[in-house]
Amino acid sequence: MEQLPVLGSRPPRCLESPPVYNLQMSVAPPQVFRPDSRPADTLRSIRITPGFIAMAEGSVLIEAGNTRVLCNASVEQGVPAWLRNSGRGWVTAEYGMLPRATLTRSPREAERGKIGGRTHEIQRLIGRSLRSVVDMKALGERTIILDCDVLQADGGTRTAAITGASVALAIALQKLVAAGTLKSSPLRQMIAATSVGLVDGNILLDLCYEEDSRATVDMNVVMLSDGGLVETQATAEKDSYTRPQLNEMLDYAEKGIRELLIAQQAALKSAV
Repeated sequence: MEQLPVLGSRPPRCLESPPVYNLQMSVAPPQVFRPDSRPADTLRSIRITPGFIAMAEGSVLIEAGNTRVLCNASVEQGVPAWLRNSGRGWVTAEYGMLPRATLTRSPREAERGKIGGRTHEIQRLIGRSLRSVVDMKALGERTIILDCDVLQADGGTRTAAITGASVALAIALQKLVAAGTLKSSPLRQMIAATSVGLVDGNILLDLCYEEDSRATVDMNVVMLSDGGLVETQATAEKDSYTRPQLNEMLDYAEKGIRELLIAQQAALKSAV
């Protein structure tokens, strides 16, 4: 990604329109009842608000329907001990939920004295997803910590965190460029994620909690702006799924992620 442009110059790569793929389903999605009356292949309403926290180098509030995740990127000098004197940087993530992000209060993990297995799994997923798009050599011996805090949970918190954290990371890196700390941004391209699942025999995109709790198959997909897949997690909760169903779920996910990449671009332009 290039330095933020002056007026009239060519925009950096992360602000350019992603490659256009065939976003039309080979067969029209079935008409199914969803809690918010969406078609089967449609995302929840998405809103990405940059600069939500003034103190962070990069900050974004992402809202996907009733799910809200605050993503902050912090830049720190130095790297973990095993990377010292390597000339390479590091990107990592932390994830947590506010006690009343859910219908009933969940105790803070600090209160229990340890991080739960689910939290550990999700923050590792966020970290490795964002590391896949950063040139660590160009970053230099700096650490970027992405704090993803769920303010309200209605399904898809981990995928919303990845999508929002990508924007927060891009903003933080551009600030380093603007300050003269880096010559150009180490961000190679944008990345986004969504969920898809099999509910009552129907494939649905971007599951809310009510749908996710009933899903026989739950899948999370993390994809780059060039169409490359970084992570696909598909789990049969009750019944197995077929190869054609897997392919169709990937088609739904790609369609949704293309729309998320456009929303990311709009947020980055508004942050310039």
